[in-house]
Amino acid sequence: MTELGSSPVVEPGSGDRASEEELSLAPEQRFQIPPALVNAGAPILGAIIGLLIGALLIVIAGRDPVEAYASMLKGAFGGSRQITETLLKAAPLLLTGLGFTVAFRTRVWNIGGEGQYYMGALLGGMVALFFPEWPPGLLLPAMLLAGVVGGMLWAALAALLKIKRGVSEIISTLMLNYIAVLLVAYLSRGPLQEPGGYLPESAQFVEAARLPGLFGTRVHLGVLIALFFVPLVYVLLWVTPLGFWLRAVGSKDSVAEYAGFNVEKAIFFAMAFSGALAGLTGLIEVSTVHTRLKATITGGYGFSGILVALLGRLHPVGVVLASVFFAALFIGAESMHVLSGLPETLAEAIQAVVVLSVLATDALAHRGQAE
Repeated sequence: MTELGSSPVVEPGSGDRASEEELSLAPEQRFQIPPALVNAGAPILGAIIGLLIGALLIVIAGRDPVEAYASMLKGAFGGSRQITETLLKAAPLLLTGLGFTVAFRTRVWNIGGEGQYYMGALLGGMVALFFPEWPPGLLLPAMLLAGVVGGMLWAALAALLKIKRGVSEIISTLMLNYIAVLLVAYLSRGPLQEPGGYLPESAQFVEAARLPGLFGTRVHLGVLIALFFVPLVYVLLWVTPLGFWLRAVGSKDSVAEYAGFNVEKAIFFAMAFSGALAGLTGLIEVSTVHTRLKATITGGYGFSGILVALLGRLHPVGVVLASVFFAALFIGAESMHVLSGLPETLAEAIQAVVVLSVLATDALAHRGQAE
């Protein structure tokens, strides 16, 4: 019998075992957010935070943030023309992002997408300039193949430096960017410059050297090519033995070597594949947007593709969503400047703030989940 007001005596083993087990759990074990919710919610939360910071900047500039963001949304998705522009911007981001996904899954840090983009555009563009008499059925496939080869060879050079001499691929790919950009600039001003021209650009490609549009719109064949690689990369990484090999090397070199995987071949393949897609992107852009070789032929896709791959969690479906998000942000920032009169530098600053906020929130959410 217990005294009035005293705590009852609980015999060992006779208490509420479920409650004891719950109390023994650490807080993070009792309250754990499902990974799927983290993957979906973190980028959205980051975008909201970035837009709120951007709204503050707009208010400081003396403008209406509601009007500015309405013009951003209208510029990216306000009609068929706007949606077309967003798709055209998303396609190169998607293609380069898929290439970086394969490289990063193998733990190969390819930072040379920009140089590989330029080399693909250069080799593919040279085919268009040197063989303009070829029919479209032969010229376009040859250009596409040359673009793939150009990016692949430029990336393979960095892979060989890493495998044979132990040179960090981060440094080598970054330095190779400058070489490729300057090489194209030199050729555009010299050997490949349009005869009788004054601008640093080649002669315009013939009509047969331009990727055709689809369904009477400005959406061209390059968009379908980019979408084609989405299931291809998924199958490569998660269905084929090659993909298992690449992911095993990406998890840990020593484990892969112990399992009998050739780490050097995996590094070479991942780098070459990534470079091939960057080179293909360069050729598609120079064939459809510029229609000639120029000193500057990029929209920064070689670097933006890295952010797309990381935000897409190195998964093809995630890369699709991230590429559309980035494209809408880029197109929308331009519309904010044009439609709402926001200074161009401020529109670009808001774009950068949103991107950084999304990436930071996503990284912090997954770090907390891992802990």
